[in-house]
Amino acid sequence: MKQNDRIYIAGHRGMVGSAIVRVLEAKGYTNLVTRTHAELDLLDQAAVDDFFRTESIDVVFLAAARVGGIHANDTYRAEFIYQNLMIQCNVIHAAYKAGVNRLLFLGSSCIYPRNAPQPMKEEHLLSGCLEPTNEPYAIAKIAGIKLCESYNRQYGTDYRSVMPTNLYGPNDNFDLQNSHVLPALIRKFHLAKLAMKKDFDAINKDEAKFGHIPVEIRRAIKSSPPLVRLWGTGSARREFLHVDDMAAACHHVMDMDKASYQEVIRPVAPFNDTGIEKVSHLNIGYGEEVTIRRLAEIVQQVIGYENEVEWDTAMPDGMPCKLMDISRMTNAGWSRRIDLMTGILNAYRWYCRQ
Repeated sequence: MKQNDRIYIAGHRGMVGSAIVRVLEAKGYTNLVTRTHAELDLLDQAAVDDFFRTESIDVVFLAAARVGGIHANDTYRAEFIYQNLMIQCNVIHAAYKAGVNRLLFLGSSCIYPRNAPQPMKEEHLLSGCLEPTNEPYAIAKIAGIKLCESYNRQYGTDYRSVMPTNLYGPNDNFDLQNSHVLPALIRKFHLAKLAMKKDFDAINKDEAKFGHIPVEIRRAIKSSPPLVRLWGTGSARREFLHVDDMAAACHHVMDMDKASYQEVIRPVAPFNDTGIEKVSHLNIGYGEEVTIRRLAEIVQQVIGYENEVEWDTAMPDGMPCKLMDISRMTNAGWSRRIDLMTGILNAYRWYCRQ
């Protein structure tokens, strides 16, 4: 990318988009283009077409998406598949029509089969059945990868895809009914800590800022002593990457010339007998996994909550394990910089400042 490129960051107010903006600004890119949802509804095809037709965009970071945790994915299945498909189709096609040659699509590690070998390689895509609880979202993200791949093959564009692992950090979603596991843990332990201090004014202010506290959670933290109740058995294993490391990886991928990027995604050999000879996306992850139970212990330590934790084993764990093979990215010269403990402390401090 050139310093004077006109760069559009779709989803700049979200966790990933805002981190990409921070990284680009820190690296001296000043010609950044952003639009709020009120200014540009990415579900509106005509509006998206008009935006690209008039704004002379050179580069796109497509970080806008409908996202959420297990509960949100399983409850709002229609919204997750429809909205994500529409955003992707509208932005990618409008960018192509407007002559945008370089675009980065951000997907998710949920694209891989539920029982994919660990760690999950890029070649494992479409090699088995998806995790049922987030299948609609995963299908939408797979479609985004294939959109980029197909436009590249048919039209010669340079549209790239990266698949991040579980992300966390500033501007995360802390809504207890729709968030991912790590921000939900941070908020639950924080609320329980406030309840220990009987600081109910602070709890009410937290609710006004970060969203409704469900009755069962409010009842648990107001018990004597306060209780943190968590989903599942805690045995599921996940990896977590700080969003600033993800944003740095996105810049790293987009700053490669086309030949270098093609070399990075080229596999050494076919994955299996299906005839797959190449991949068209890159995994971005932490490179290590942790059980959800251990993650809860780290969050509990960071926040300083010392009382009881109860696991609701009737609730789902989701996929048993998800670890990304990030060898292609590390071979390309990128590595994560923020360790898990430091990253969670950073995220909690941001949360408290809000």
